[in-house]
Amino acid sequence: MKQIFHKIMSFAMAFVVLFSTMSFSVSMHYCGDTLVETAIFNKAKGCGMKMEKPATDGCSITKKSCCNDEQVLVDGQDQLQIQFDTISLEQQVFIASFVYAYSNLLEGLDSNVSSYKAYEPPLVSKEIFKLDETYLI
Repeated sequence: MKQIFHKIMSFAMAFVVLFSTMSFSVSMHYCGDTLVETAIFNKAKGCGMKMEKPATDGCSITKKSCCNDEQVLVDGQDQLQIQFDTISLEQQVFIASFVYAYSNLLEGLDSNVSSYKAYEPPLVSKEIFKLDETYLI
């Protein structure tokens, strides 16, 4: 159960890191006061009710369009600073001891040492399950 919990938490933290550094845009198209379409990563297509410009240049009557587009930009974290040039002495000691301990962790386990090599099981003189009248079913 503990391993499953660790796997779930590691995936969750990976997604948090991924989505905190990712930026995207949400585009919305409104007709009047109602939301008609929402699109992520690209522009919303709209409802097809665009206002046409008048054909004549002398016409000064303009009507306001009932549709409008909104775009929301979600910026991710872009100020990640990974600096390895300012490692303190305590951090250097920790890294060196960790690498040394990890490299020597599995050293010397090539031969399989068994302490039961010369052990011989005792001879069975009586069948104990018959004496106690216990049987596995």
